[in-house]
Amino acid sequence: MSKIKIGKKVPDFKAAATGNKTIKLSDLKGNKVVLYFYPKDSTPGCTMEGQDFRDNMKKFKANNTVILGISRDSVDTHEKFRQKECFPFDLLADTNEKLCKLFDVIKEKNMYGKKVMGIERSTFLIDAENVLRQEWRKVKVEGHVDEVLNAVKNL
Repeated sequence: MSKIKIGKKVPDFKAAATGNKTIKLSDLKGNKVVLYFYPKDSTPGCTMEGQDFRDNMKKFKANNTVILGISRDSVDTHEKFRQKECFPFDLLADTNEKLCKLFDVIKEKNMYGKKVMGIERSTFLIDAENVLRQEWRKVKVEGHVDEVLNAVKNL
């Protein structure tokens, strides 16, 4: 069960990130924050989603918005993925699934006929006061970043 709700403040969290950083939500106050959860580094859908955020980064920055990608991969794996794709934003390593549980994105999935628990592609928009304003679950990559950007502009 998600511990977050639209219209409520998101509990402060911190996580290891690329660039040898630890990112805390409270340190980002004053900025809008887009958290996008994705299943795995360097897979086709996750690469395309990251590229879409990358390619629209100037528009997000113009709207005072920080983009953060999150998966259960390690910081080392994230670092390679980020460098290969030239992502201008940080990736957070949620190896202990703390953030995944907070945002309730771990779901049962079918992989090659087997049921596994994995990240359901999801995005969350947090305002400058750290209040959750919008969420997208069961995200389809195509057109998603445009939808998020429109929501950011209207916030």
